[in-house]
Amino acid sequence: MVALLLGAGLPLQPATAQSALASNTSDLVQIEVLDGGLTADGRYTGALRLTLREGWKTYWRSPGEAGIPPRFTWRGSRNVGEMSMTWPAPQVFSTSGYQTIGYHDQLVLPIEITPERAGRPVRLKGRMELGICKDVCVPSELSFDHQLDAKAGRNTAIVAALASRPYSASEAGVVATTCQLKPSKYGIKVEARITMPSAGGTEIAVIEPGSAHLYSGGTQTRRSGNTLIATAELMAAKTGTLPAVDRSRLRITVLGSKHAVDITGCTAG
Repeated sequence: MVALLLGAGLPLQPATAQSALASNTSDLVQIEVLDGGLTADGRYTGALRLTLREGWKTYWRSPGEAGIPPRFTWRGSRNVGEMSMTWPAPQVFSTSGYQTIGYHDQLVLPIEITPERAGRPVRLKGRMELGICKDVCVPSELSFDHQLDAKAGRNTAIVAALASRPYSASEAGVVATTCQLKPSKYGIKVEARITMPSAGGTEIAVIEPGSAHLYSGGTQTRRSGNTLIATAELMAAKTGTLPAVDRSRLRITVLGSKHAVDITGCTAG
């Protein structure tokens, strides 16, 4: 899968230099698990912290036109029931003429875990596959293994990451979000119309399909008065019949210079 991702229009070094870099990514990025203790209702708070060499960046869950999406496996984890991640609002970069979305220098990714068995230890173990980029893009795989500390106190890095999350639709003053779906050459065209105040500057919207059976091409964004208009094409992840699009699961993130906005679902329009 890594080879396919590397072919997505990113500038790469010759194969020998690329291999040398990929074999020594510990010099470029490191991962650790942070403890944030227990919530009042018995859920564990933690985070994955990535520390990148100065000038390097990594990608958001939807990496843009030419980025490498992060992937996680949790094999070996113990007493983990439900798990949720809170992605801090990312930045938009230009990489060799392509728009990419992610983080530079550091990423703290908060995780909240509901134990399968209350009162028992929780072990967080797994791997993160990601791309790290500067002048070249290097695939990396990072392993982590940590037993969460139920007695840990408030962690300022986790608090700061949670505070930098996108606003919800209600927090951002979103009045309405409608979506038109139309057949396109390769899939289904989605046009979302979002009635909301400006998020600041040149706004960039990202439409995510909310289904593992679909993927989204790049999103085109423009504003007309109080309405932000975002258009994307959704395509099948595998060859075959195009799955149905569920409007309620579409996720639209608006990135502006003042703040970001996270919108889940839209109505027919």
